[in-house]
Amino acid sequence: MHPVVLLIGSLLLLIALRVPIAFALGIASFITISELGLSYMTVANQMFTSINSFALLAVPFFLFLGRLMNDGGITDRLLKVADVTVGTFKGGLGHVNVGFSMMFASISGSAAADTASVGAIIIPAMKKDGYPAPFAVALTAVSSTIGMIIPPSIIMVLYGAFGNVSVGALFLGGVVPGLLVGFGQMGYTYYIACKYGMQPSPRKPMKEIAASIWYASPALSLPVIILGGIMGGICTATEAAAIAVVVGFILAVGVYKNVKVSEIPALLSDSVISYTLPLFCVATAGIMGFLIAYLNIAQDVADFILGITTDPYMIYALIVGFLLIVGTVLSPVTAVVIFLPILQHLGQVAGYDQVHLGLVVVLALTIGLVTPPYGISLLIASQIGGVSSVKAFLAVIPLICISLAVIALGIIFPDVFLILPKTFMPEAFGIIS
Repeated sequence: MHPVVLLIGSLLLLIALRVPIAFALGIASFITISELGLSYMTVANQMFTSINSFALLAVPFFLFLGRLMNDGGITDRLLKVADVTVGTFKGGLGHVNVGFSMMFASISGSAAADTASVGAIIIPAMKKDGYPAPFAVALTAVSSTIGMIIPPSIIMVLYGAFGNVSVGALFLGGVVPGLLVGFGQMGYTYYIACKYGMQPSPRKPMKEIAASIWYASPALSLPVIILGGIMGGICTATEAAAIAVVVGFILAVGVYKNVKVSEIPALLSDSVISYTLPLFCVATAGIMGFLIAYLNIAQDVADFILGITTDPYMIYALIVGFLLIVGTVLSPVTAVVIFLPILQHLGQVAGYDQVHLGLVVVLALTIGLVTPPYGISLLIASQIGGVSSVKAFLAVIPLICISLAVIALGIIFPDVFLILPKTFMPEAFGIIS
């Protein structure tokens, strides 16, 4: 059997048999290495090389930070800020939903955590206020995906570490598209509110607005610390994550006092366990990446696509279309670790900037969180709202179109995505300031 057929075929078979992707990658690669007669030391070497990255240390820090903030009472504070700032516009609760997700994204970087934490509160409230249940579910699910775009984004850390791309540049590049997606969702919410005759909430007194922002300001300082440190060249993304954890610990234990010191070991344990599977997935993907290079698969795929079209926009369209299909069955982390070598090689051949390519890939894969059958965010929100997945997905289609419009805008006008990283991290693009 041809090694490429053996590698891809065994991987797909193992995935179909519901073998965890981390193990499926390792087993398929090991079978192919055995068939090729390569040294088994290759397995250990490639696994070690893949995880021997300082940038990957940011992931457990951000996971622990997210746990501290979730258990530290941050949700109620952010919801209050969202309510007093955007809740008074027409479609108030919908705007609160999106506004909360944008703020929560700047702390947790997790879509599922966002959906679960706010969904139980906001979905029943939106239904009670007269919003169609499928729309409430769809908006909650889609807005939660902003957590993968606005920094800190765990998927961007993995992409940067595995693809040798500046994590700081990816973080900065995620700000503008994240805001555009969020504001686009607010615009659609306003349309729905007008369609169903939703009335805005009474405007809040300035004193209440100021008090709510002040109440949440310690937590809102975390994204300032993370991005400020990176933009100012003071620290790397990993170092910023470590500093943010220290601040988060002080807030959760000393300021908000919702987390006891005795609970910290359990939170650390949960964070470490949550990190092990993605890390092992990266390790086994390193073997797969080695085989992709050894068998020249990336070049063959690039030649095939370039045989169809050489237009850079069409190539990007094919990449996005492929990622949309992949995202329906694979998680973003899985998709990145499997296909990153091929995507990056194709990007190099097509002349794409690697930071820009990374942002497009992340944006496209976030859509997979709300498309069946994987769609973890949509599944969580559907269960909370008591809405079937089919009805929720139909309601989510217009919101998906907003994300696709932002991706198209960034492809046609790359500087929309790259203006911040090029301004504050020119060294990531080989620009001498």
